[in-house]
Amino acid sequence: MEQEIRDRYNDSILRQAMQRFGIEADKIKLLDGFESYLYEFEKAGGSFILRIGHSRRRSPNLIRGEVDWINFLAAGGAGVAKAVTSAQGNLVEAILDARGGQFLATAFVKAKGSNPWDNGWWREELFVEYGRLLGKMHRLAQTYTVSNLAWQRPTWDAPNMLQVEKMLPASDTIVRSKYRTLMAHLQTLPTNRNAYGMIHQDAHSGNFFVDENGQITLFDFDDCVYGHFAYDIAMALFYAVTNHKDADTFAPQFWQPFWQGYCQENSLDNKWLHEIPRFLKLREIDLYAVIHRSFDVDNLTDSWVAAFMNGRFDRIANDVPYV
Repeated sequence: MEQEIRDRYNDSILRQAMQRFGIEADKIKLLDGFESYLYEFEKAGGSFILRIGHSRRRSPNLIRGEVDWINFLAAGGAGVAKAVTSAQGNLVEAILDARGGQFLATAFVKAKGSNPWDNGWWREELFVEYGRLLGKMHRLAQTYTVSNLAWQRPTWDAPNMLQVEKMLPASDTIVRSKYRTLMAHLQTLPTNRNAYGMIHQDAHSGNFFVDENGQITLFDFDDCVYGHFAYDIAMALFYAVTNHKDADTFAPQFWQPFWQGYCQENSLDNKWLHEIPRFLKLREIDLYAVIHRSFDVDNLTDSWVAAFMNGRFDRIANDVPYV
C-alpha cells in the first residue's frame, strides 16, 4: 500500500465506513491487508469482510465493475464471495479524505472454511473442484455484459496494466527483449467470446477458502480484467507449481485433475493449451520484474523470493519453459 494512502487513513474514515454498513464497534476486527484495509465483522448472525481502498489505486467505477462481475458470478452459481450492499443500498461507499481523494468501502460475505494448505484439502479431489470453478466462471463470462459501461474493467493489456518495463532495471535489456517478443505474440491472439472475457487473473490458493465439504469460495477480484481464459488457467497452474518443492513432478499431478474438472464446466478449444506455456512465461517475467522493483535483489532475505530468483534470469534468457 502506498504511504500516501496510509497517511490519509484515520479512525474517522473507518467509523464512517462502519456507519454506512451498519457495523457495531464490538463486532469488527482488523485483518492483514496488502493494497487495502481489511476487516472482518459480524452482522445479523453472519460473517463479512469490509474492504477499504483508495481512489488513487482504483476508481469508484472500477470497483463497481468488480462487484458487478462478482455478483453476476454468484447469481450463476459460481463459488465466489458475494458483495453486499450498505444500509443505503450501495455496493460501493465513497468517503472523502482530507486531501480531496476518496476512500472506497465495499463489503463481502466471508468465505467459508480456510486456506487449503492449512486444512489438508490441497489434494487431487480439490484440484478437480478448482478446475470446475474456473470452468464455470469462464462459461458464465461468455454471457456477461457489464451493467453500466462506465464500470467496465480494463483489458489485460491496457497500457496502465502493463508495468513490466517500468519495473525492470534499465540495464536488463535481455529480459526486456524477451518480454516484448512475448507480448507481440500474445496481443495477436483472437478475442472471440468462447476464449476471452472477464477473468479473475489471480485465482491462486491464497485467494480462496475450502470448507469441510471441499467446496471452494474464491475472493479478491481486485485484479479482474478482460483477458484470455488460457491466461486465467495459466495463473492457477503457475502458483500451484511455484509453491511446490518439486514442481516438475507435481505439475502433471495437479494439471490432470484440474483440467478434468475444467472440462466438466466449459469447453475450451485444445489449441489454447499451446498458449498456456507462453502465459506462464508472461507471469514469470512479471513476477521477476515486481521483485526487482520491490526488493534489493543482491541482498534477498525473504526465502521464497530468494528461491524464485535463483537462476531466474538464465531461465528467462534461455527460454526455459516454466514447467
